[in-house]
Amino acid sequence: MTGIEVVPSARDCRLARYAAAAIAASLVEAAIPSPLPGVKPGLANIVILIVLARHGWHDAAWVSLLRVIAGSLLAGQFLAPGFFLSATGALLSLVVLAALQPVSWRWLGPVGRSVAAAFAHIGGQLLLARLWLVPHDGLFNLAPVFFAAALLFGIVNGVVAERLLRDNAA
Repeated sequence: MTGIEVVPSARDCRLARYAAAAIAASLVEAAIPSPLPGVKPGLANIVILIVLARHGWHDAAWVSLLRVIAGSLLAGQFLAPGFFLSATGALLSLVVLAALQPVSWRWLGPVGRSVAAAFAHIGGQLLLARLWLVPHDGLFNLAPVFFAAALLFGIVNGVVAERLLRDNAA
């Protein structure tokens, strides 16, 4: 009896390394206590930005989706409300990053893209939470806090990604 041998390509191996880094960042982040549910620094987004800058949107999308699925499985949150909130935020972030692809990185670098993705992420999560988990418009009273956190963490993550891209450019 002969077996089927699957040989991963260099791209497969690269995506696996990036996804592992993003998953590890998500798990570290999950262990950090948050003063407000849903407010997290989004450390995995640093990895996503680096993949986006170096390898393009398709690879960044794969890493992001692998991070959401595998991270939720490892954290014991798969198909729980947190999984759907994370997946919605990730998908809307990817949509925004796709829309920004035609814009030159000279005009809109990692910081701008990070902030745009962070706003899309939290906007998607708030919308899903309002439609599914908290069917009351009072939820939107928290929007300024969530968007302020998105701005702060979007800037910080973008600066870190920009620094890592610059330091490893050689």
